[in-house]
Amino acid sequence: MLELAALMFVIALAALWLSGRQRKSSGLPAGRIISSDTSRWGKVEKPLYDPISGLTGKPDYLIEENGVFIPVEVKSSRAPNLPHDSHIYQVAAYCLLVERTYTKRPPYGLLRYRDKTFSIDFTRVLQHELEDMLEAMRNQEKRGEAERSHQEPARCARCGYRSICNQRL
Repeated sequence: MLELAALMFVIALAALWLSGRQRKSSGLPAGRIISSDTSRWGKVEKPLYDPISGLTGKPDYLIEENGVFIPVEVKSSRAPNLPHDSHIYQVAAYCLLVERTYTKRPPYGLLRYRDKTFSIDFTRVLQHELEDMLEAMRNQEKRGEAERSHQEPARCARCGYRSICNQRL
């Protein structure tokens, strides 16, 4: 009986070590995952919404770290040398949504590629750039001048404007 208890203890230690190693390699912080937008975590909660900016969205993960919520966006591609601007602004949008929803400003968000994680500081400058971009997009859309990518057929096929676009591929 004592041998079985010792064996179970060794197995538990090995499982604990492996889970810590896997979490570290994932690039996620050590906080508690409170929300996830992946099918492996079950039912997805409702999206975050900000009536001031009109933004709606769900980060792939939302992690609580020392009372602050940190959004995590996961990309399936390999990491570029520097994150793409569009990905940075996506993380910034999630940071803004988190701040407006939970009334605590996240100091950063995480951008996780298949092989690397970037920490994106949610500075006031980045927030203002995001807000300016959102305003410019709204104005373009009102004028019917929204810029769309017509270089990538696969992206065009998934576009939300495809049914009404006279430039679709």
